[in-house]
Amino acid sequence: MNSKLNHIHDWLQVAKRAGWSVKGMAAHCGVSMRSLERHFVKTMGQTPLAWLNEHRQKHAVKLLQDGSSIKETAAELGYKHGSHLTRDFKRHWGCCPTQFNPDYKTQTANLRSSPPIP
Repeated sequence: MNSKLNHIHDWLQVAKRAGWSVKGMAAHCGVSMRSLERHFVKTMGQTPLAWLNEHRQKHAVKLLQDGSSIKETAAELGYKHGSHLTRDFKRHWGCCPTQFNPDYKTQTANLRSSPPIP
């Protein structure tokens, strides 16, 4: 196992610094994308892309709950356009960010199991 990767404990910060990109994460860590993938699968049970997508969407929810606009959230998460965030958000959570009620904090736990919020 790559010892460079074993010493990293805050992968979320690595992802942010790398612009929410697997390629950027590998470059930031000084390893190949394949080495990063092997490390993630062995230690986290999923690929870096799957991990990144999950955490990116969780961070999107937090930003939206804190009052960020879709455009601001998209920029913070490395999306080139707000529409890209909207597409991924809908694919992940089952509703669009505009349908998301930022005042209802416990909603994220139920998003996958319930119909989209009107």
